Amino acid sequence: LGATEKFKIGDYVNDLSKNEIGEIHSCEINEADFYVGSYAIGDRTRAFLKVQEACDYKCTFCTIPLARGISRSDTLNNVLKNAKDISDKGIKEIVLTGVNIGDFGKGEFGDKKHEHTFLDLVKALDRVEGIHRLRISSIEPNLLKNETIAFVSKSNSFVPHFHMPLQSGSDEILKQMKRRYLRGLYVDRVKKIKETMPHACIGVDVIVGFPGESNAQFLETYHFLNELDISYLHVFTYSERDNTPAALLADPVPQNIRKKRSKMLRALSIKKRRAFYEKQLGRTRTVLFEGENKGGYIYGFTENYVKVKCPWDPSLINTLHSVKLTEIDIDGLVRFEFVEQGITV
Repeated sequence: LGATEKFKIGDYVNDLSKNEIGEIHSCEINEADFYVGSYAIGDRTRAFLKVQEACDYKCTFCTIPLARGISRSDTLNNVLKNAKDISDKGIKEIVLTGVNIGDFGKGEFGDKKHEHTFLDLVKALDRVEGIHRLRISSIEPNLLKNETIAFVSKSNSFVPHFHMPLQSGSDEILKQMKRRYLRGLYVDRVKKIKETMPHACIGVDVIVGFPGESNAQFLETYHFLNELDISYLHVFTYSERDNTPAALLADPVPQNIRKKRSKMLRALSIKKRRAFYEKQLGRTRTVLFEGENKGGYIYGFTENYVKVKCPWDPSLINTLHSVKLTEIDIDGLVRFEFVEQGITV
């Protein structure tokens, strides 16, 4: 079944036993415009609410447009209904997901058949009763508008955590990737977030070893990220994908160089995360505790995505507590004391 037909699997199941020969049901990928809203509950504390599917961008390294079709979104009313359903199940945090979530609704250029924008979605979700936390999973820097940043900074539910793909700190590589921004815009987005939410956590996606990436261009990326006020990196080693323009580019980077660059950026990520955590020490934050016992400890996250730990206590699962962050443990996670109890754990 294709990208549209998979949502109508029930229409095809009854006919399967009538034919011993396999069947393919699929429309042209650029005609796939059907959407069904959904959510998944990862554990007893967090749910992932999908509001958007596919992507209209033509990044030269990416196969998503070939497999998912055009960007399309759920209706605002159905998103709100799903959010309320999640809240009624006792889930404390909802993570908004999508392939290109900032393109929700009317889309980047306001030309899609939809009544609402991403900012409309954010504002409406903020009014849903019973939701303690809302988190934006990942959003393109060119689609994260000043108005959205300003609203999140004053929101009742949206947390100060943004994850923005960068992919490269070299403008030349960004152009080769056909990204819709240059590094200057990325700097502006980071500055705007930090101006309104100094304690915000900012995560970054970056690709190393893109075809033609010289050592100088990689170092440009490294130094750009090192100087930027960000909190952690998700590092991806470039790999060729069939039917993508990037796979046809000249000067592929040798695998051993790709691995070396990836290792350097992952080390930088550890450094960045620790520096961010150190800035949070002594601060009072709210922790949502998760449900898994890992080596005798229970873990949780603050609203600005600091990961904490304390000895296992099942009564803490899916509860929110005000804590004072006190020290970074040997494993890089943060210890704390409960503000309401004054107990260090």
